[in-house]
Amino acid sequence: MFLSVTPLSPEEARAVMPEPMAYSRALKGYKHHYCMVMIQNNCIDCERCKEACAKTNHVPSYGWRTTILERRVEVEPGNFVTEFIPTLCHHCVTPPCVRVCPTKATYKDKKTGIVMMNYKKCIGCKTCMVACPYNARYFNEEKRAIDKCNFCFDTRLSKGEKEPACVAACPAKVRHFGDLLDPNSEVYRLIHQPERTVWVLRPEVGTKPVIFYIKG
Repeated sequence: MFLSVTPLSPEEARAVMPEPMAYSRALKGYKHHYCMVMIQNNCIDCERCKEACAKTNHVPSYGWRTTILERRVEVEPGNFVTEFIPTLCHHCVTPPCVRVCPTKATYKDKKTGIVMMNYKKCIGCKTCMVACPYNARYFNEEKRAIDKCNFCFDTRLSKGEKEPACVAACPAKVRHFGDLLDPNSEVYRLIHQPERTVWVLRPEVGTKPVIFYIKG
């Protein structure tokens, strides 16, 4: 799948990314909050993450739980390079999809921080799809409900696996999964290095996403 996107540059994103203190306040009450760190410039667009996700979670051909965005960047006059930007549900700390759902079918799990779906409660109104700033949801015709990434909670994590299918399948080690609140985790270490720029997509919407991007 090709999607065009013009995300903020790391420098621009850093200027408007929510302050760490804002994250700390919003994360109060969570003992664990899973997140993903993307080493963005490692992505080679092999799409193995997408294939693994679709196979593991029975994603139909018309839907997606994870994809790879592309953008062309002019590095010098007339010279462009293509950047690949993996994306999925951003499991926001303050998710607008949860706020607008009239039946509470979509909710934020207090034990993991994962934004989940209760398919039995979903009436297919698609309000959450409109509210999502990352276009990370689709209507599953077979389930007659909205579907989205849940970090493979039902298909892998709850069965003892340590990481989602997309992370396990990535040959370039782009995706790193773990507990944002665990100082001993790899993801915590990756985003708490003072010399490293960390950014998120669409920080201006104020949802405090926990899909973080860094350069390798």
